[in-house]
Amino acid sequence: MSDWLVLVLGLLAACLVVAAVVLSRRRRPSGDQDPTETPDVIEYMTMMIGVVYAIVLGLAIAGVWEERNAAEATVTQEAQALHEVHERVSTYPTAERERVREDVESYVRYAVKTEWSHMVEHGELTDRGDRMLGRLRADVTDYEPKTMQQAQSYQAVVDQVAEADTARNARADSAEPTMPGVVWIGLYAGAIVSVGMLFALQIQRSGRELVLAGIFSALIAFLLFLVWHFDAPFARGLEEPTQAFTSLFPHATG
Repeated sequence: MSDWLVLVLGLLAACLVVAAVVLSRRRRPSGDQDPTETPDVIEYMTMMIGVVYAIVLGLAIAGVWEERNAAEATVTQEAQALHEVHERVSTYPTAERERVREDVESYVRYAVKTEWSHMVEHGELTDRGDRMLGRLRADVTDYEPKTMQQAQSYQAVVDQVAEADTARNARADSAEPTMPGVVWIGLYAGAIVSVGMLFALQIQRSGRELVLAGIFSALIAFLLFLVWHFDAPFARGLEEPTQAFTSLFPHATG
């Protein structure tokens, strides 16, 4: 299901639920309490609940957005490090150069076409990907430079492989959703309480109140959608999560 369809359905559901609840309430008899005379304590509680929930929701959005940016930077770092390895071995002898480049391209091809979908579905990387990066590291470190130029390139290549390994480990840490389940419980409970306080204020069935209640509920639904959308950066948060690899290795990923 498209993320935009999820958003639209969520907004419509929030508005319909509020409208249905409001319209289903019976009008109070004329002798009942005047709905415009809401106790001050209820107004104070509503204000405090709204402020606290807004802070929590804002922190949740900021947290998942930060994780989204960190995940994007991790992929860029890994792809760039592998690209540097691919290019810096140009001073190596032909056999060693082609072997290292083949290791890099094989790893990138596997990461984009096979491992990525596994990571999104299971929230973890594969052992085969670890082995392929280990083979690249072995082929790089086993080479013995014979000239000063090769020695300089050798150290730079070793450093870039280590950086790619670090970025891969960071990608593994970002593979799973970042928000714990207990936080989601709090966000949903807070949304229910915040919308429920509309009825504690004795909202009636006038068109103006229905519109305001619907907008308020739709806003909360939209903010929850943002948290859900960016909670899994590799699955939803990034528009083209593998672009860093495909742009630097078009032949390997084409």
